[in-house]
Amino acid sequence: MTRFDRYMLSQLFVLFGFFSLVLVSVYWINRAVVLFDRLIADGQPASVFLEFTALSLPNVIRLILPMSTFAAAVYVTNRMASESELVVMQATGYSPWRLARPVFIFGTLVGVFMMALTQYLVPASLEQFRFRENQVSGSLSAKLLREGEFMTPSKGITFYIREITPEGVLKDVFLSDRRESDRTTTYSSVDGFLVSEESGPKLVMVNGIAQTYKPEERTLTKTKFTDFSYNISSLVDGPTALFKPLDQRSTVELLMATELISQATRKSEGRVLEEAHGRFNQPLLCLVAALIGFSTLLVGGFSRFGVGRQIIAAILLLVSVKLVESIVTDPVRSNPQLWPLVYAQSIYGLMLAFAMLRLAARPRRRKRDASLQESAA
Repeated sequence: MTRFDRYMLSQLFVLFGFFSLVLVSVYWINRAVVLFDRLIADGQPASVFLEFTALSLPNVIRLILPMSTFAAAVYVTNRMASESELVVMQATGYSPWRLARPVFIFGTLVGVFMMALTQYLVPASLEQFRFRENQVSGSLSAKLLREGEFMTPSKGITFYIREITPEGVLKDVFLSDRRESDRTTTYSSVDGFLVSEESGPKLVMVNGIAQTYKPEERTLTKTKFTDFSYNISSLVDGPTALFKPLDQRSTVELLMATELISQATRKSEGRVLEEAHGRFNQPLLCLVAALIGFSTLLVGGFSRFGVGRQIIAAILLLVSVKLVESIVTDPVRSNPQLWPLVYAQSIYGLMLAFAMLRLAARPRRRKRDASLQESAA
């Protein structure tokens, strides 16, 4: 590796770290505000918030890595072009293909880091995040004890509390049970209490009314009560330990047990294979983003007016790469035999970068041929 390669690589990684830090911070703040509000409202300590934040970071980093790679390549290329560093290197005989070598190494190294994220860190962190989320949301305080908010702790159940007194008395309790198709039962009471028993937690309602409506018979039955006990253990959906979404399963599992996972998650086999091969395709996108950002700016050469048009063109090329992904998504999900199309966007992006580098090298050939013709004349 020459001194120029080391110099350009150092510039790329410095800017890559800067843009990654900025983008991760922006994305994390947006997520953290919602997460902080939800956890603090549920009465969770700050340590739980920090734990959830740490578990969500690998997935956030995975999302911003291609953007950071592209931004670093564009910024470094623009700076080196504006300071005539690339012009000097080209004058010494460096072709665009030779200049692209450190960018290729940079994109490859970032892709290796992305591979570690997609194959190991992200699935493991998402699985642990979901496990801890089930533990937190599985508590009665997180599921039920929220003032002035209509909640649906389980399918077919609506629960509301107007106020919770310092003594733990629930004021103006409303509970609607629509889990049975032939009837809807609604409970409302002035006061309520949560009581823990061996058979499970119970909601004791005081001075209320129960209304049962049967749509087939079109009858409404009302019953007044002074106190009524309702088993609420069924209101809280327990964590489904055996069920794991696709993004939390290992790549080997997705590839070797595609049919079983398809049945377990109720996703098509094409969707399972798309998730598995997408983890190999995402590291390639980091290389594609770096090469497109560099090669597109190199086409314009040196200009005192800057390379604004080339930057816009590079962004549009990346958008076209994203469009290829949207085009092939439906065919892959409907037909698992078409899984190679997952790599279509990376192949298309590499072809674009190759075309841009070839276009950047062509003007020099033309000038060289013209100078040879003039000298021969």
